[in-house]
Amino acid sequence: MSFWTVILLGIIEGVTEFLPVSSTGHLLLAESWLKLPAHPSELFNVVIQSGAVLAVILVFGGRLSQMARDWRTPAVRDYSFKLATAFFITSVGGLTLKQLGMELGEDPAPVAWATLIGGVVILVIERLFKDRPGSGVVTWPVAIAVGLAQLLAAYFPGTSRSGATIIMALMLGLSRPAATEFSFLLGVPTLLAAGGYKVFSALRTPGETHEPWSQILLGTLMAAITAFIVVKWLLRYVQSHTFVVFGWYRIALGGVILAFLVFRS
Repeated sequence: MSFWTVILLGIIEGVTEFLPVSSTGHLLLAESWLKLPAHPSELFNVVIQSGAVLAVILVFGGRLSQMARDWRTPAVRDYSFKLATAFFITSVGGLTLKQLGMELGEDPAPVAWATLIGGVVILVIERLFKDRPGSGVVTWPVAIAVGLAQLLAAYFPGTSRSGATIIMALMLGLSRPAATEFSFLLGVPTLLAAGGYKVFSALRTPGETHEPWSQILLGTLMAAITAFIVVKWLLRYVQSHTFVVFGWYRIALGGVILAFLVFRS
C-alpha cells in the first residue's frame, strides 16, 4: 500500500473503532473504493486498533489514575473486578472459538448484514428504553453480558465491538454515559491484547507476509490521533443524545455495501 492509503485507513479506523458503526464495514468499503490489489493483512488491521486504544488511555487518564490510586476502596475494586471479568469472558471465549476453528472471515456480505441488522437493533432498543432512566452502577449481570457481547462482535465482523457492548449495557439498565465508559475501558485490555498477540505471532514467524512495520506504525499513529478526537466528542454527545442517528447510519452503510456487491457482480 502507498503511505497515503495507510494514512486513510488509519484515520478510518480511528474514527469508527469506538463509534457504534462497525469499523470493519468502513474499512471494507474503503478497500473496495481504493481498489487495493489485496486486503491489508490481519496484522495491520489488528495492530492499528491499538492506536485507537492509546487515545482512550489518554482521554481516561484521570479516571485510570484514580482507579490505580484508590484500588483498595470497595467501589474501585468492584468496578475493576467487573472489567476483568468481562475481559476474561471475551479472552477465554475467543481462544476457545479459535481452537475449535469457529472463525468467520471478513467477507463483505456477512459484514454488510451484520452492520445493517445492528442498526435495526439500535433503533429498537432506543425505542423500547428511551424513557427509562439509566443507572450509573455497573452490576455483575451487566459485566458478564458485556463480555459476551464483545465475544459476539469478535465472532461476527461488522457487529461493532463498541456498539454491541454499549447496547447490551443499555438493555440491562445502564445509563448511556456509564455504558460508554465501561465499553471504552474494556476495550483497552481487549484491543491491546489482540494487537500484542498479533505482533508476537508475526515476530515468531518472520516469513509471514504483512505490510512493512513503518506502514503499520503510521496507521497506528493516525488511528490514535483521530480516535482521541472522536472519543472526547462521543463522551460529550452521550450526555444528552441517544444512539438513534448511529442506528440509521448503520442501516444506510449496510445497504450501500450490499448494493455495491450486487452491482459489482
